[in-house]
Amino acid sequence: MRLASLLAAVSLCALAPTLIGAAQNGPKLSLPIACQVGRTCEVQHYVDRGDGPGVSDYRCGRRTYDKHNGVDIRLLDLAQQRRGVAVLAAAPGRVARLRDGMADISVRDPAAGKVEGVECGNGVVIAHGDGWETQYCHMARGSVRVKVGQTVKAGDPLGRVGLSGQTEFPHVHMTVRHLGKVVDPFDPTPTAARRCAADAGLAASMWTPQAQAQLVYKAGAILNAGFAGAPVSMAGVEAGGLAAPTAASPALVAYVRAIELEKGDVLELVLNGPGGLTVGPQRLVLPKDQAQYFAMLGRKKPAAGWPPGRYSASVRVLRDGKPAAERRLAVTL
Repeated sequence: MRLASLLAAVSLCALAPTLIGAAQNGPKLSLPIACQVGRTCEVQHYVDRGDGPGVSDYRCGRRTYDKHNGVDIRLLDLAQQRRGVAVLAAAPGRVARLRDGMADISVRDPAAGKVEGVECGNGVVIAHGDGWETQYCHMARGSVRVKVGQTVKAGDPLGRVGLSGQTEFPHVHMTVRHLGKVVDPFDPTPTAARRCAADAGLAASMWTPQAQAQLVYKAGAILNAGFAGAPVSMAGVEAGGLAAPTAASPALVAYVRAIELEKGDVLELVLNGPGGLTVGPQRLVLPKDQAQYFAMLGRKKPAAGWPPGRYSASVRVLRDGKPAAERRLAVTL
C-alpha cells in the first residue's frame, strides 16, 4: 500500500515535523543483508511515493513500482543465493512474527503455487519499541534461525536470502512501519512535504552513516557484466558459473544485464582487441521502462585463431545523452 493513501486522512504538511521527529527517535537501520552494495548486490526497488497512477521513489525517479512498500536489495544471481547470503536484523529488537516452510521458486515458474496472502514468503518481523517494526521477506525455506520472542541485535543473522513468496529474483525486501503505517527509510517525510533535490531525505534518513554510504542513490545500475566463450542468455547469467573464454573458445562475447532502465535509455556496448579489433558500438534504445535488460556483443573466432593479448569491453547506459551507469571489462587470451 502506498504511503500517500495511508496518510490521506490527515494534513500531510502539518504532520511532516511530527513524522520526521518520530523517525529521528526511531531505530537507526544498518544494512539488512550481508553483501556490499555495488559489488555483490544492488538496490532494485525503493518505496513507491507516488500519490497518483504513476510511481515515484524518494528522489522522484522511477526505481519502484505501483504500491511497492519496501526496499529491495537483490543478489547478482541464483548461484550466489545458493551459496548462502545472510539476511540481517537492521536494528535491535524482539522477534514478533515469522514464517518458514514456503518453497523457493520464482512466481513465473509454472510450478509455482498461489502466494495471495503470503506474498512475503518466508520472513521475520522485528519489533523495535514505540510502534516501530521492520519486516524481512523472501527468505530461503528452512533458513529462518530465530524464534518468536527472541531478542536480536543489529547485524544478527535472521535467515538467508531465498526465492519464496511474490518474487522472481533472489533478494531481501525490507519494510519499515511505525504504528502500522509504512515509512520510507530513505526519507520519512510525508509525500506532500518532501523534496526531490539531490540531498532529499539524507538529513532525515533512518539509515546509519555506514549503511547510507553504501546506499547512495543510482539512476540505474549494471548488475552483471563479463566475457564468455560462446553466446549466453539472461537465464545463463542468472544461473551463474559462466566459463571465462580461452584461446580455444569458438567466440568471444561481452554481455551485460542492467537494472532499472527507463524508456529512451541507450545501452551501449563496444568490444576491442589486439590488432585494432573493434566490434560495435552496439546501441540499443529501450522502447519502455525495464526492471532488467540483457544484451551481448561478440564475434566468432578468426580462422587463424585469437590473436594473443588483452581484450576489453565498454558498457554504458546513457540517459538523456549522459552516462547513468558504466563499466569496463578486460580479459587476456
